[in-house]
Amino acid sequence: MAILRAFSKEQILNKIEFENPWWKSNKIDDYYASMKKRLYFDLFSPLVYEKRVKRAVVLMGPRRVGKTVMLFHLVQDLISNGISAKKICYFSIENPIYNGLSLDELLLNFLEVTNQDLSEELYIIFDEIQYLKQWEVHLKTLVDSYHKIKFIVSGSAAAALKLKSNESGAGRFTDFILPPLTFHEYIDLKDLSHLVTLTSKEWNGVKGNYFQTNNIEELNRHFINYINFGGYPELSLSEEMQSNPGRYIRSDIVDKVLLRDLPSLYGIQDVQELNSLFTTIAYNSGNEFTYEQLSINSGVAKNTIKKYIEYLEVAFLIKVINKIDQNSKKFKRATSFKIYLTNPSLRGALFSPIEINDDFIGNMVETAIFSQWGHNTNFIPYYARWNGGEVDIVKLSVEKQKPIWAVEIKWSNRYVKSLNKLANLKSFCKKNNLETTLVTTLDIEDIKEDDGLTYVFTPSSLYCYTVGRNAVEKKLNIPMAISH
Repeated sequence: MAILRAFSKEQILNKIEFENPWWKSNKIDDYYASMKKRLYFDLFSPLVYEKRVKRAVVLMGPRRVGKTVMLFHLVQDLISNGISAKKICYFSIENPIYNGLSLDELLLNFLEVTNQDLSEELYIIFDEIQYLKQWEVHLKTLVDSYHKIKFIVSGSAAAALKLKSNESGAGRFTDFILPPLTFHEYIDLKDLSHLVTLTSKEWNGVKGNYFQTNNIEELNRHFINYINFGGYPELSLSEEMQSNPGRYIRSDIVDKVLLRDLPSLYGIQDVQELNSLFTTIAYNSGNEFTYEQLSINSGVAKNTIKKYIEYLEVAFLIKVINKIDQNSKKFKRATSFKIYLTNPSLRGALFSPIEINDDFIGNMVETAIFSQWGHNTNFIPYYARWNGGEVDIVKLSVEKQKPIWAVEIKWSNRYVKSLNKLANLKSFCKKNNLETTLVTTLDIEDIKEDDGLTYVFTPSSLYCYTVGRNAVEKKLNIPMAISH
């Protein structure tokens, strides 16, 4: 019988050295260095530099949104800020050579290969930590044991990470969620910021900051490209990947999240049921659903569907939007609701990219805009629906649960000249004492007044940019533009 061989100590040490080329070059690989930092980097990095609170930083989020790239940008930032390159160690936990090794053993191997001891201030990065069983227990022990070391971990099995982090990491872990790209970040990554400028203007007696563009046709072209590819940084920058997005995205989303991560976390037996449900939702993103309808279309039992929708939402794949009536009252028992993909590019990757005049373009414009609002973690959007009427987005006040503003999303200019076609929106605003409302268009900016109600018209692409930019800049305490 052949003897099964394990990896030797020398092979493991060589791999650690290979994964950390900056120990010799004092800089990260050119491939990562050439990529622009995501704007979220300025929110993430202060958590790493924080020394007063002894906590590990847990970077989590959907697959393919740039977590590993952000970690390498962090390495370069640490080196640029005077941290010795040899005090920074990166491990990719999914590498088979580390299989069976604990985090503690990896740490000790690093110390051995660099000839350092635990009296040093060190930065240890564990990428794709979900591949280690009971990672949260191991990490908590490390945080408690080594007070001079800053531990940074990342993982793509977001549902599992969030669950385990909450259960075991209280007071030991700081969670940071990296969402898909906003349209604003997409424009920034593609060096297209010249397309949008900030201006100050006054309407209806209120002066404020607004974003405007001098080339709406080009902005719209990039908006469609963002819907198809832009939620994923790597995909948005690579024409080769865009020629076959399913090849690069589908396997990561379907195979790893739906067929592996979620089933292992929640004990799902029939993975094809989950896949069937998600496919139905993804294809119809932005539609109103009922449990009965989903059950018929996907062939999954109603009670099972309720659980699956919860799992998909925790995995950052979908967002459920609840309904209010014409008087802004919530329903005691939600029998119908809207579901949006958290990343519009998922639909194009699973099926096919959409065109500017596609029949489903309206739903995907809505999906893109809702995905921007998803970056604003304090905001809970609703939609209003009653017999014969609907309004796309409503914000309710926290205190009184009364509408603060209402927005209607359109990918058309015809409503600018035909205010009578906005009768449902007008009815809702009048009933709820709203004096102004916003309606998105294809490419027209205008302000109209009718029967005491002011309609502000703005292109959907510009509105999407504004909401996404505000969501990030609010967290950075940068003054925001008006977005409703």
